Amino acid sequence: MNTSEVAKLLGVSASTIQRWVKQLELPMEKNERGHYHFSSKDIDLLKEIHEKLQAGTLLHEISPVSEKKVIRKGTVKTVDHDKANEILFEKVRELELSLHAKADSVASYQLLQHRREIEELQEQVKKLTQQMEHLQTQLTELTSPIQTETPIVFDQTKAKRKKKNFMSSLLSFL
Repeated sequence: MNTSEVAKLLGVSASTIQRWVKQLELPMEKNERGHYHFSSKDIDLLKEIHEKLQAGTLLHEISPVSEKKVIRKGTVKTVDHDKANEILFEKVRELELSLHAKADSVASYQLLQHRREIEELQEQVKKLTQQMEHLQTQLTELTSPIQTETPIVFDQTKAKRKKKNFMSSLLSFL
């Protein structure tokens, strides 16, 4: 089978199959064009790798099946460095906790800032509403018809009496 057929069989992409072969240094056959050619044993091996990956094993933790046992540069033997790894993991946990605490404080500060801004905007809306109401009342006063003042009319009966009183007072002196 070729790479794409094996990829379809396993439900992964062809580049994933190629990556597994290269990273695990699997001894696979190539044809004259340089394409991988997989035998039934190779397919069984790839199925095992796929099952291990599905179970949660990391690719670099799967031991290569290559005939030549070469220790890659940069690999760390876990037996010798357990204490160092524990210390490193503890520091990473502490850094993560401090990072989460910092993120929480930043988020809290941002929420307070937003709350202040919202309160300021609400106050501005109140002021603008009051100004608009004031301007509307002024506009209605200016556009309403001007009321003419009604003249003050004296009661004619009282005026006549005053004349009578005045007249009678004049006559009384005579």
